[in-house]
Amino acid sequence: MGKRMMSVLLVLAILAGCLVGCGNSGEAESNKKENENSVTEQEKASSDVTLTIMASQDWVYDAEKELGRKFEEETGIKVDYQIVPYDQYFSLLMTKLNSGEGPDIFGGQSGTFDLVSQYNIEKNAVELTDEPWVAAYDKFAKEQTSVGDKLYGATYTDVSVDFYVVYNKKIYEKYNLTEPNTFAEFETNCQVLMDNGVLPFFEPCGDGWHHVMWFCEIGGKYEDIYPDIVNQLNENQTTFAEIPEFKLVLEQVKGLADKGYFGDNYLSDEYTDLPSALGSGEFAMTMCKPGTVAEIVAASNGTYTEEDFGFFLIPTLDNDVLNMHPCGPSRFIYSGSKHIEEAKQYLEYITQKESIQYMIDNEGKIENLPYEVGQTPSYSQYTQDFLDSFEKAGTVFQDSIKYLNPQWTELGQDMVSMFIDDMTPQQVLERIDARRETQAKAAKDENWNK
Repeated sequence: MGKRMMSVLLVLAILAGCLVGCGNSGEAESNKKENENSVTEQEKASSDVTLTIMASQDWVYDAEKELGRKFEEETGIKVDYQIVPYDQYFSLLMTKLNSGEGPDIFGGQSGTFDLVSQYNIEKNAVELTDEPWVAAYDKFAKEQTSVGDKLYGATYTDVSVDFYVVYNKKIYEKYNLTEPNTFAEFETNCQVLMDNGVLPFFEPCGDGWHHVMWFCEIGGKYEDIYPDIVNQLNENQTTFAEIPEFKLVLEQVKGLADKGYFGDNYLSDEYTDLPSALGSGEFAMTMCKPGTVAEIVAASNGTYTEEDFGFFLIPTLDNDVLNMHPCGPSRFIYSGSKHIEEAKQYLEYITQKESIQYMIDNEGKIENLPYEVGQTPSYSQYTQDFLDSFEKAGTVFQDSIKYLNPQWTELGQDMVSMFIDDMTPQQVLERIDARRETQAKAAKDENWNK
């Protein structure tokens, strides 16, 4: 082949290469623009989404709201927390769910019995069994947010500890008082405090829920006295009104109120005032979780340290059984939500290690959360020693007894009626039984339809 021909072919080859190169460059540029447009569209879609999260008061802490702001910064998905007063929450939630207008995420108390009978969870919530955070979810918390082998919720509160009586050690020492081992000793302490101008016990009835714990939290003690009581109640073999110890507990609590041990304003006192009530030294005792002590200390403005407060068990029935409470406020994704994937993103975000640790570090009431992600719990040595000091432990009644927890608000109202002598303790128990029967029959529970 001649040199001239070789030159022509070489030029043609170079031109062809350039054309191919230009074509690829144009295609790459086009792909780049498509990718940029896709990302922009995704960002725009996220920025247009606002997740609504509806919960009862005291179920969403400020630390979680801060996580919500961080979630928005990282994803562009906004979060709107809708907090409803406790005594209105369940009714409003069910109205929204039943009308097809539920929030994207709703709060609900966990509990295998209640998920079906109260929330109709299989219809109203999205199954979460295969979500990535489930592998780290505590076994017992998972059981209480599941129906069968299907998971529907994520518990987001500290279920590793429960409510105990917290007392001011300095005040106890000042009047030579010791931790009571019986209800009679507890009453004696209360009277000594009253005689010396100190209000014995801060019991906030204004919110409608706190005072019910006197009755329900000592489920382990009830079982200690009647080993088969849970099965008997759940299988409708006995009633609350038939058990004398249930009546005695209500009589004991009413006696505390009648003697002035709760103060003059207990019917209107609210739980949010608890830290200042104890931190001021006005009251010597209350009922709260160990993590709340940090808030009490902060409210004392330097008067007290965490070492100035101790714990003992709720003393009704001479209780000596540590109360265990595996259930608590949980998050569920509404099945009718238009933003299910974004809601799943939120649950994944708040259950990751950094978020769990943030909650522990920034919310006094949270010493741990039911996820094993390598976090460091904030239990004090005193709390750990307290929990380890009991030979017996039992589950609270609101977790173990069917159709009890759903009537918590009504039971609270009945107990207030009892405090003001509009109802007797026996009538309170009869009302519990009547509501349980109504709920059981509505749920077609075979034990109530024989």
